[in-house]
Amino acid sequence: MRQILLVALKILVSGALLYLALRGVNVSAILARMNQINLGWIAVAIAMTLVQILLGALRWREITALCGAPLSAAQALRFNMIGAFFNQSLPSSIGGDAVRLWLVSRTGAGWRAATYSVLVDRAIGLVALAILIVASLPWSYQLIGDARGRAALSLIDFGALAAGLAFLAFGRLSWAWLTAWLPTKHIHACAVIANKVIFSRQSGPKIAVLSLAVHVLAVVIAWAVVRSIAAPATFPQVFLLIPPIMLITMLPISIAGWGVREATMMVAFGYAGLPQADGLVVSILFGAVSFAVGAIGGLVWVFSAEKAAKGSAAMELQEQ
Repeated sequence: MRQILLVALKILVSGALLYLALRGVNVSAILARMNQINLGWIAVAIAMTLVQILLGALRWREITALCGAPLSAAQALRFNMIGAFFNQSLPSSIGGDAVRLWLVSRTGAGWRAATYSVLVDRAIGLVALAILIVASLPWSYQLIGDARGRAALSLIDFGALAAGLAFLAFGRLSWAWLTAWLPTKHIHACAVIANKVIFSRQSGPKIAVLSLAVHVLAVVIAWAVVRSIAAPATFPQVFLLIPPIMLITMLPISIAGWGVREATMMVAFGYAGLPQADGLVVSILFGAVSFAVGAIGGLVWVFSAEKAAKGSAAMELQEQ
């Protein structure tokens, strides 16, 4: 019952935010943009999203090895594609991360190692994104002239960076009670692994390059969408606007970021002196690209051995 209520709440939040985003927008301007979509650029965005998932899989593979749940590159890619399907295509509280966790656990790694690998992967991605945003703040301040916009951007960016650094610092503590007390035991274990991954001479540089590449590709995807409707935003503007939007979209309060992304994109475009209607169209197309890639992940799931095994187990239970 709780899961049903959570899904209903997320759908309600997504719907409410989409309504607020669409309420004051010039519909004719949106339709005009939609009518001039260049499908070639949309294809580029889809291709870049697939590359982004591949790079994310390579990063996750490095992390799983240190978590005691080693995956091959092919397994990590396949699991990430399936996770993209559950993240983007289904209004579910399961989520892509939980599905990835389940898939890793089925390899014989165990639930603890699988859980650690997914949580550390997410934490490292957040830290890399926060560092990228903070490093670009001087140029973001030049782009955003509004004082409230600058303040909000600083609060969000430094808050995320502080949380990430606190997580890493937590793993450096050696107090005995941290590993004995249940509420801190697993968080501390994840923080220890994250430190090993980031500061290892062998895996650290790979993780840094892959993490930054994943976030830069999000900018490239958005840029391809911008070009598909011939919006006036330049690449530097997109580079400065998209990472903070992606950070806010990570908040688990809506379905696949719908509503949150649209509202944030419109506000960000407005602060940058760009048409808010363009921000809304870019956000919708960005979400559509993710949905299309999620559909490809759905095909991977349908034809996967894990799906077949799950179906066979369900049939056996029904026969009993």
